[in-house]
Amino acid sequence: MGLHVRRWLWLVLAYACLALGIVGIFLPGLPTTPFVLLAAYAAARGSKRLHAWLLAHRLFGPMIRDWEASGAVSRKAKYWAIGTMALCALIFFLTAPKWWMAATGTAIMAIVGAWLWRRPEPARA
Repeated sequence: MGLHVRRWLWLVLAYACLALGIVGIFLPGLPTTPFVLLAAYAAARGSKRLHAWLLAHRLFGPMIRDWEASGAVSRKAKYWAIGTMALCALIFFLTAPKWWMAATGTAIMAIVGAWLWRRPEPARA
């Protein structure tokens, strides 16, 4: 596969992930942070201009810079993620047709939450 085609594929992935991340701001259950981080990863390979814009963005920039520098996630982001997952777990248990469906989704979120909580926090000056 040619360099030009690969670059366009990375760019398409970057914009698709960015769109999903933005939708995730408003739609409970759709995570914002992982999609924005994936968008930054893809943009770094497909468009230096888009990657620079993401790094300079007032909302996404700090999250991306912290992740790229040390795999760090802020405590505020952790609280928001865990809180949103807890709300989604409650919605699962109230709406799932079978209890095991809600339990499976909740277990997956608990594993992700535990992994997330163990991530380092960025050092702030």
